[in-house]
Amino acid sequence: MADATRPARDEEEVHLFVERMAMAFADVGFPRMAARALFAVMSADEPLTAAEIAERLDVSAAAVSGAVRYLTQFGMLVREPVKGSRRDRYRMPDNPWYEATVTKTGLYKNFIDIANSGVDALDGRATPAGERVTEMRDFFLFVQEEIDALGERWRARRATRHP
Repeated sequence: MADATRPARDEEEVHLFVERMAMAFADVGFPRMAARALFAVMSADEPLTAAEIAERLDVSAAAVSGAVRYLTQFGMLVREPVKGSRRDRYRMPDNPWYEATVTKTGLYKNFIDIANSGVDALDGRATPAGERVTEMRDFFLFVQEEIDALGERWRARRATRHP
């Protein structure tokens, strides 16, 4: 039932938004089906089941299953059980972009830890190979520190906009 206070949406424009954003994300390496599912859920006012996502995207339930699994692993979607059913609904977390970034930063910690062992194995800056690995490790340390600082600034900015 439509809400009388809410303006009618142009579903074709919503569809174009979903597909354009999915393509933009796919262009930078994000899995395309995951991007399509993400923006289908983002453009919905209520959480969606996998079947509802599949219907909106005109794809199989199997394609959606892999996509939502990928998105929940990275904190981009939250899975909630449907009461009295074996189905789940998917919704956006409160702050998906920050959450996904924080989740991804574990990747940098892993890179840093592995690079540290490489620095030790290659005698640090004493060899050309050691210098390259040290530089890589230092770059990942820098990225980690910047992401942490960026997250703090985002939370502060968001708090002033959404008290």
